[in-house]
Amino acid sequence: MGENEAFLAEAAALLGERGLTRDADLLQPWLTDWRGRFTGRALAMASPASTEDVSALMKLCARRGVPVVPQGGNSGMSGGATPDESGHALLLSLRRMNAIRRLDPQAREATCEAGVILQTLHEAAAAQDLRFPLTLGGKGSATIGGLVSTNAGGTQVLRHGSMRAQVLGIEAVLADGSVFDALVPLKKDNRGFDLKQLLIGSEGTLGIVTAATLRLLPAVADRAVLWAGLGSIAAARELLLHSERLAGDALEGFEVLPRHSLEAVLAHVPGSRSPLAGSHAWHALIELTADAAPASTLPQLAEDLLASAFEAGLVEDATIAANEAQAEQFWLIRDEISPSERALGPAMQHDISVPVARMADFVAAAVPDVEARFPGTQAIAFGHLGDGNVHFHVIAPPGSARGAWEAGDGKAISHYVHDLVTRWDGSISAEHGIGQLKVDDLARLGDPVQLAMMRAVKRALDPQNLLNPGKLVPPCA
Repeated sequence: MGENEAFLAEAAALLGERGLTRDADLLQPWLTDWRGRFTGRALAMASPASTEDVSALMKLCARRGVPVVPQGGNSGMSGGATPDESGHALLLSLRRMNAIRRLDPQAREATCEAGVILQTLHEAAAAQDLRFPLTLGGKGSATIGGLVSTNAGGTQVLRHGSMRAQVLGIEAVLADGSVFDALVPLKKDNRGFDLKQLLIGSEGTLGIVTAATLRLLPAVADRAVLWAGLGSIAAARELLLHSERLAGDALEGFEVLPRHSLEAVLAHVPGSRSPLAGSHAWHALIELTADAAPASTLPQLAEDLLASAFEAGLVEDATIAANEAQAEQFWLIRDEISPSERALGPAMQHDISVPVARMADFVAAAVPDVEARFPGTQAIAFGHLGDGNVHFHVIAPPGSARGAWEAGDGKAISHYVHDLVTRWDGSISAEHGIGQLKVDDLARLGDPVQLAMMRAVKRALDPQNLLNPGKLVPPCA
């Protein structure tokens, strides 16, 4: 019996009939990333049912020297949960670990296993008149473990912060199979390094997140969703500042999208309608929320915000959602931008950030710059203007072949966009992670001191390089 067969036999005995599969048909959907950029191979797919199973499996992998690629909902955008083409790694699915172990309405906390779907947590919190303050378009497939491991963002970061701000405690299995148990949340704990922060955003390269304790908030008593048509991205920036001054903590979301993105959604999504009658170069989607006490004043606040924005000449036209159904229609437009643009043809998608105060200037400068340097392309920026993060897509010229264009001109475009962002003191990854998609550019553009520190931490916690090798942490040159 070969080494691989001996390992798989031990793993099968450890995990049971449901815990390990080598069936090619069952494996195939999980070997390609959501965007279809990366396809790999794996020895098998392990599906442990508990933290104890993960721990025992990692001890076996450490003893046998088998690398592991952890995977949640396989909805990541940077290929961070896809194995390489060698076929040497074990794909580790956390999807069976899908229990909400505890939901405490008084403490406003939930302890969730890694495989809990984000939408499931939303529904469980809502049943207790609470909410989890992070959402994104892939909430029906994204898992808590994946969100923690990538420090996911979403549309509520402006007010509530990214996933890092929602994590009160964490449980993870390390490379040697030991269990890091820090699930109990402490408001104050000064016993040294905050080690859970190392694991959040580490993309499974330092440990396998098996559970997390998350903060919950009171359910929204009322919300107002506004849509404004604007003449420029600079006007959107002024409207954001105006909204922050007038609405304060009630301002929960501020998203921008250009005319092209709106038109792509209207063409792609049956039954979708433009919120405004006229044509505008840019659009802003604004959400105001209130808990129980100030809820009665929210409608007037929304009206005052738009009225004063009109008086200041910041908007060309605007409307307020008349009811929840219309509010959801507004947000559907925002959520459907990426799939709608993908339906138009190949594109290079960049998840970038620059300092918040400079984002409007960056977009105004970068869009014509990229389009001039790469004739026939169309550059599109949309997303979270309020936290300095936009999704900067560069759409291929008409007639470009999907796959071939990304591998050729597309690579040169991404190289240039990342150079441009770095010159603006920004980040080449704002919320989607580095994965394998951006690891080379991180090595090329990252600060040498920071990269050296990352490599040192990786060597200390995973000396055999078993945890998600080839992702996030660039190898030494």
